[in-house]
Amino acid sequence: MSAAEIRPARPDDAPAVVALRALVYPYLVRGVESTRRMIAEPPPGEGWAGWVAEADGQIVGWVSAYRNTQTSTPGVGEIALLHVHPEHRRQGAGTALFDTALGHLRTLGTTRVLTHARTESLPFAQRHGFTASRELRYSALDLTTAPPMPQAPPGVRLVSAAGLDPRLVHRVDAESSRDEPGDVPTDSLGFDLWRHECWDNPGLDREASTLAEVDGELVTLSLVKRDGDRMWSDFTGTLPAYRGRGLARLAKQAALHAAAARGVRTAYTSNDEANAPMLAVNERLGYRPVDSQWSCRRTLS
Repeated sequence: MSAAEIRPARPDDAPAVVALRALVYPYLVRGVESTRRMIAEPPPGEGWAGWVAEADGQIVGWVSAYRNTQTSTPGVGEIALLHVHPEHRRQGAGTALFDTALGHLRTLGTTRVLTHARTESLPFAQRHGFTASRELRYSALDLTTAPPMPQAPPGVRLVSAAGLDPRLVHRVDAESSRDEPGDVPTDSLGFDLWRHECWDNPGLDREASTLAEVDGELVTLSLVKRDGDRMWSDFTGTLPAYRGRGLARLAKQAALHAAAARGVRTAYTSNDEANAPMLAVNERLGYRPVDSQWSCRRTLS
């Protein structure tokens, strides 16, 4: 078995990258077309770059790195989804991928680096200067028996994202995510980046994605990204003034119902362990934990 070579990711790597991700992180959902587009057309303004580890013609590792432009906190960079095929671990591929990603972030001028690691991978992160910060729960829901379509209360209307003005959808997403728990606030989600990453993403199911409208104003959304019969609840949130009315659960249940009707059989989501309201919503909907990760932080000198 030859040593892995680290090289920039290419669009035609997408099928192998997706297969590797499904092996290591079966609860993450990003299909081939979405992955190919991510590599070929990186998000604007982030300095995004991805690399693969290749051994004997097989892709055995992946990492990406970028500048976080969704936060007002300056100098934040992220190393995302560093993973190596189980049969190729402890041979230096993970460290080589990490060093490549960190070097890229240095060229972008970042001063703080964020990443995520499973509990068993925390020693690796700590050896590379990271400190564990927040626990993230990943959960799954069996949709072979579809949840019933909820009945909206008086004054509330449930609408599909399909056909809506994307700027109105972006407003709900951006404003409801500003106080989402995390190491840095998500308080600078610009429309151009959101449109590229979310609205124009090949994986976004606009028909299943659902918003709640109160007195003519869109106030809650639950976005669905899918790959075949698997889906990811990309974000569910409610404008602060409308919280406490059960609208997040209403919209998410409607989105799950629509996704199941369109062939989805398993739904996945993630939540910060400090996000008690959404954890309660997901538990009531029937989600059950399947894994956990930790956010990790490091300062660059």
